[in-house]
Amino acid sequence: MPTRTSETARRAAVLGSPIAHSLSPVLHRAAYAALGLRDWSYERFEVDEAALPGFVGELDGSWAGLSLTMPLKRAIIPLLDEVSDTAASVEAVNTVVLREDGRRIGDNTDIPGMIAALRERGVEKVEAAAVLGAGATASSALAALARICAGPVTAYVRSEARAEEMRGWGDRLGVDVRTADWERAAEAFEAPLVIATTPAGTTNALATAVPDRVGTLFDVLYDPWPTPLAAAWSDRGGKVVGGLDLLVHQAVLQVERMTGVPQAPLAAMRAAGEQALAAR
Repeated sequence: MPTRTSETARRAAVLGSPIAHSLSPVLHRAAYAALGLRDWSYERFEVDEAALPGFVGELDGSWAGLSLTMPLKRAIIPLLDEVSDTAASVEAVNTVVLREDGRRIGDNTDIPGMIAALRERGVEKVEAAAVLGAGATASSALAALARICAGPVTAYVRSEARAEEMRGWGDRLGVDVRTADWERAAEAFEAPLVIATTPAGTTNALATAVPDRVGTLFDVLYDPWPTPLAAAWSDRGGKVVGGLDLLVHQAVLQVERMTGVPQAPLAAMRAAGEQALAAR
C-alpha cells in the first residue's frame, strides 16, 4: 500500500459499546502527530451490533480505517469484502482498512500485537503456557501461542461449555489445549507463561496465591493498572506484560495498515498512552 500524504484529509475511528474508556484515540492521534499527518483525525463512536451496518454503510471516501472492539469483532465480518487469514483463524476482526477503491479489508492486529509485546520483553518461545479465561481474547491468545508455544496450553475456565469451546479453538489453531476448572486456577502459575484474559477483578483473589518463583505474566488489562495479580507477580520478580503493551503494539500495526507508513512511532504512542492513564 502506498504511503498516504498529510495533504489529504482522512478519517479513522474506534467503534464499540461501551467505548468511552478507549485509549485508541490517544494512541492514533499521537501517531498522526509524530508522522506529520496533520489532516488526519481519529474519533470514537458508540456503536452496537444493531447500528453497525448503518454506520459502515454511510462511510464515504474520506475514511481510511476502523478499529473494532467488543461487541463488534465478529459482527463486522459479513460487512467486509475480504478478511485476512489471521482474522479468519479466530473469526474476529479488530481492524478494517477502507481502501480508496471502496473495498473493506478486515484484519486482526491483536494476535501479532500479543506476539510483539511478548517479544519486546524477551519472550519468543515457551515450552508450555496457561490461559486464564475463555472469551474472545482467549481465542486470540491461543492463536498467538500457536506461533510461540512448543507444548501444551492449559485453559482455566468456569464451565464445561467454555472448556469445550477452548478445546475446539485448539483443534482449529493446532494448539494442544487442555482444560481445568477455574477453582484450580492457581495451578496456572507453574507455567512459564500465563496469559490472563479475564475482565477486571476476576483474578484479584488469585494474587495471594502467586508463588515465590514465577515466569512471565501477560495480563491484558490496562485500567486499573497494575492489577493485584500483576503487582504480586512483579513483587516476586517475574516478568509482567500489561494491557497497555498489547494496546500499543496492536495500534502500531493498525496505524501502519491504515496510513501505509512502513513504521509507526511506537515510543510516541506508548508515551501518550502512559500519560493518559496517569491522568485518570
